[in-house]
Amino acid sequence: MHPDDLHDITFWYDPISPYAYLAFEQLPQALMGLNVFVRYRPVLFAALLKAHGQLGPAEIPGKREWTYRQVQWLAHREGVPLDLPTVHPFNPLPLLRLGLGTATEDAPGETNRYVTEQLLHHVWRGAGDPASPERVEALQAHLQEHMAQRQKPWSEPSSETVKQRLRANTEEALALGVFGVPSLVVGGRVYWGLDALPMVRAALDGDDWFHAGAWEAAAAVPVGVQRRVS
Repeated sequence: MHPDDLHDITFWYDPISPYAYLAFEQLPQALMGLNVFVRYRPVLFAALLKAHGQLGPAEIPGKREWTYRQVQWLAHREGVPLDLPTVHPFNPLPLLRLGLGTATEDAPGETNRYVTEQLLHHVWRGAGDPASPERVEALQAHLQEHMAQRQKPWSEPSSETVKQRLRANTEEALALGVFGVPSLVVGGRVYWGLDALPMVRAALDGDDWFHAGAWEAAAAVPVGVQRRVS
């Protein structure tokens, strides 16, 4: 891992994930004092799950309820506003495409921090229906105004250009080994989940653990038994 690579972070997210929202809110504090550049990349979480043959936590009874309880507790502990949406899970495609409609030609798969924040707040603040046509239309109008103020071109969310941006992001995420959101890619390594933020910070601070072979050894543990899930 080249030391210079550690200063470039890719934050893979889907606004459907409350952990992505909480990680986004805590990221500035986690990276405080460091000279880093964060790229925000929307990805379709459902496509990652499908590729790995998994269900999302909100699709598993018991785990679903625990997820909602835990994220509310974590938000309470950190002093971060979090309101559960009126329905969850929902189809996040319109939001992902709205975000990528703001992408620029030099970074076609990225949303800036402000746009990323708007997408996440749309879901996790206000206790509304994230898929409501009225709310999605209001968000689109707001983002269009944002782009106009910055004198940046806007791509229609329903355009093939935007759809291709999302497909390309999902394919790239899978190629990197991303299997869930949020995921932070630092120096070619994938750090998954809200609770990986301290680990990312340690890597950026040059903790010797990351150069002692433990990272590589984890991938070499043999599988003792493998269940077949019907």
